[in-house]
Amino acid sequence: MPSEEEIYQEHVLDHYEDPFHKGELPTATHAHEDKNPLCGDVVRVELQIDKEGKIEECFFNGAGCVISQASASMLMEAVHGKPIAEVQSLTAEEMLNLFGPRLTPNRQKCCLLGWRVLQQAIHSPVGTS
Repeated sequence: MPSEEEIYQEHVLDHYEDPFHKGELPTATHAHEDKNPLCGDVVRVELQIDKEGKIEECFFNGAGCVISQASASMLMEAVHGKPIAEVQSLTAEEMLNLFGPRLTPNRQKCCLLGWRVLQQAIHSPVGTS
């Protein structure tokens, strides 16, 4: 029987190798991109937010380590269909718990990149300067 750590590692690799909603969202109403300057990981989040304030669709794209890309996939899966208010209340600690395995402080930054970008994307309508 695998340990909890092994299960999480398999779960992380599953999201890295077969990510949830990785790509572009042509119907995006909101988007933001940022990078982790320490390692160069990049994540872009594109959202389609309906008039009631719910995330109808969410996609991410980017490049970087397994942790940054897998955590972005996990995050998209977790927030798909959720109201913006619920997504905004998601804390960094909750994001780290969603990811699973314990991480060093530097690796936590990789995990939290997608979460930071998502929080900014909510306030970044597409097509406005």
